[in-house]
Amino acid sequence: MPTTDSITRKIQGAATADVCSDELRWDPWAYDAPRRGSRLPVYGAGASQWDTIPRSAPVQREIPERYRAMAPEEVAARIGAARARLGFRLVILGHHYQRDEIIRWADFRGDSFKLSQQAAGRREADYIVFCGVHFMAESADILAADHQRVILPNMAAGCSMADMADEAQVLACWRQLDEILGRREDRAAAVPVTYMNSSAALKAFCGERGGVVCTSSNATRVLEWSFARGERVLFFPDEHLGRNTGDKLGVPDDAMVVWDPRRPLGGNSVEALRGARLILWRGWCSVHVFWRGWCSVHARFTTTQIAEARRRYPGINVIVHPECRREVVAAADLDGSTELILETIASAPPGSQWAVGTEINMVNRLAAAHPDKLIFCLDPVICPCSTMYRIHPAYLAWVLEALVDGEVVNEIVVTDSVKASARVALDRMLALPGRPAPAAARR
Repeated sequence: MPTTDSITRKIQGAATADVCSDELRWDPWAYDAPRRGSRLPVYGAGASQWDTIPRSAPVQREIPERYRAMAPEEVAARIGAARARLGFRLVILGHHYQRDEIIRWADFRGDSFKLSQQAAGRREADYIVFCGVHFMAESADILAADHQRVILPNMAAGCSMADMADEAQVLACWRQLDEILGRREDRAAAVPVTYMNSSAALKAFCGERGGVVCTSSNATRVLEWSFARGERVLFFPDEHLGRNTGDKLGVPDDAMVVWDPRRPLGGNSVEALRGARLILWRGWCSVHVFWRGWCSVHARFTTTQIAEARRRYPGINVIVHPECRREVVAAADLDGSTELILETIASAPPGSQWAVGTEINMVNRLAAAHPDKLIFCLDPVICPCSTMYRIHPAYLAWVLEALVDGEVVNEIVVTDSVKASARVALDRMLALPGRPAPAAARR
């Protein structure tokens, strides 16, 4: 059962100033493409509602009317019945950022890659229903057995960060770097590293060019591995994670440059690129959003919020995700991955106080799980990850009942060639020695 009040109920009851967008109150299927006609790809309401979405992004077709008309209780009953009918043939994955009404049905709860690995271990399952976003379902398909079929309940659940670097842009960047940096026999001029929050095509790009994938928990180890093999690293798509990791490794500011894919040489001089150790990708979200260019979930957090938390609760612990902006990470007490935030707070003594800089659904469940501690989200405005929010229970009921009827809808399929190259980059990451570093403390 849900462990906290639903974010949906909080949004519906909140004042306009207390939510990041009035569109969060719209029906969850308001952005579905109609059965007749077409519509440009959109992600739906929320913090990234104005993001520019590639035309290649999948579009969710209109959900059947019967699901739109169902009461929440009926939707839940249908999910439970379909799940029971499918039994061991089904595994449901729920990302930490999902709403409570989805998490209650998850066989596994976690971050994106951990979930894909867990599903891959359930070889008896024919169907993997990933309640997350598109790149996560792709990762599940890369790791899945041949007989397993991966399903994303809502195809409009994309990821604004993953789309900040597409294959054509990265290929153009790589060609320009190759022309000006040249090649060496003993060391690569540049090693490509992609954050897990990226398309399968970009993971394959790295696999084919001696590169690797990283997560927020192993980014430091991945960059150390990459610097041992090349003069510099091309890091995409998240500028913040790359810069914060570069800081931890002592890369000086003048050796970190930003590549803007809209400008020749990324907006840099030849000399700057040749002198760079770390080339950081710049995003391209709409200029209407003040956190332009980065994941809107983590870029909402500010040093002002941290200062206010410290004013209200002297001695409070501030922990944030390394996707946050550099100054926010520097002002926090600790930074770490989703799993490490969970582990750090879970192991903290009773009575400890925590201001957390990550997605609100996860923070609320963390607070409910540890009532002996004060735990709250740094951002006082209700703003769930807008694309995760697209996985409404009605979509889950729809895809599960279709499976009961022998129909697979919203299947995510990565081509064999892309899958093979992406596995190379993932295997390089998994082969790195050592455990992920603990949350980085500064105070």
